[in-house]
Amino acid sequence: MSQMITVLGATGSIGKSTLDVLARHTDDYQVFALTANTQVDALLQQCIEHRPQYAVMVDEKCAVQLRAKIALSDLTTEVLSGVDALCQVSSASEVDQVMAAIVGAAGLLPTLSAARAGKRVLLANKEALVMSGQLFMEAIKDNNALLLPIDSEHNAIFQSLPVNFKDDPIARKQVRNILLTASGGPFRGWTHEQLQRVTPAQAVKHPNWSMGQKISVDSASLMNKGLELIEACWLFDVKAKQIEVLVHPESIVHSMVQYVDGSVLAQMGNPDMRTPIAYGLAWPNRIESGVASLDFLTHSQLNFEPPNHDVFPALNLSRQAFDAGGTAAAILNAANEVAVAAFLREQIPFTAITDLVDAALNGCEFETADNIEVILAADSSARRFVQEKITAWT
Repeated sequence: MSQMITVLGATGSIGKSTLDVLARHTDDYQVFALTANTQVDALLQQCIEHRPQYAVMVDEKCAVQLRAKIALSDLTTEVLSGVDALCQVSSASEVDQVMAAIVGAAGLLPTLSAARAGKRVLLANKEALVMSGQLFMEAIKDNNALLLPIDSEHNAIFQSLPVNFKDDPIARKQVRNILLTASGGPFRGWTHEQLQRVTPAQAVKHPNWSMGQKISVDSASLMNKGLELIEACWLFDVKAKQIEVLVHPESIVHSMVQYVDGSVLAQMGNPDMRTPIAYGLAWPNRIESGVASLDFLTHSQLNFEPPNHDVFPALNLSRQAFDAGGTAAAILNAANEVAVAAFLREQIPFTAITDLVDAALNGCEFETADNIEVILAADSSARRFVQEKITAWT
């Protein structure tokens, strides 16, 4: 019997890659729902190709447009709108798996709904764990949901750890530490002075991966790796000090696990998100993803180096936020989202992104993150704080 899939963020890079993999296995998977924010024509085309039962546009005006276009087709897809609709198609009884690929804090509520409904959650939205790690992991456990990481680094760690790592004290003692790899982004080796003159066009041009604008800027600042560090702590129940970040410009080794006997297990492959997506969809089995096998003769040299924390402070800010606990990581994430958006609008220089995040962590009050209302309030407060700083800046 086919598995029913909801794809949150279907028009983004992860969503498109997910649909590419699903199209290769139409006997095993069916699309239940596709969602997007404002890209009407892109979602319409996906509906024509994959014929979901539901399509959700977060923006109501865009939903009206999509509804009108679908009415002129032979599709029976029902168009819904708003965050409540995202939660509805994430928790529907017909759904087996949810690909959580909405970028940023906007993905938190529908991803949490999927967890509370006991779904297999394919997590490509790292912000859900960054903002509400304890709450989210409790929802997974309490509702017998299955959480599988889709970020290439976390998927690699998942593949390299013992299967029972989180629950078996003996297995935990076998692992020395986790090596989280980072490409270094487009500005690896640059100085602080050079970064002050960076343009949005330069920042979104990643050397290895094809990604959206926001995540590309995060990769350029290494904030993406900081968010991934926090995510890894929650996913694998480890402390921040147990994770070492290594810059690996080729993006062939996606991450590694060091064991106490001196062994290192690594997951390697071409930099294509269809590999971890296919692994998440089929786990514990493996299916064809459309990704070519790694050619070791082409990639005969692999390089590793430490990150420059002075020039790229995002990693240390993320460690500080995780260690502080409570709403600190939600504040970090919100501040970064607002700052990145301002940079893309050319309101602030690139280096101001982490300056604003640092200011928010020092200027916003941390609270215990024991319910979603507190987390969302901290998110809103941090956004206002940073926006005021940007307004004063400009």
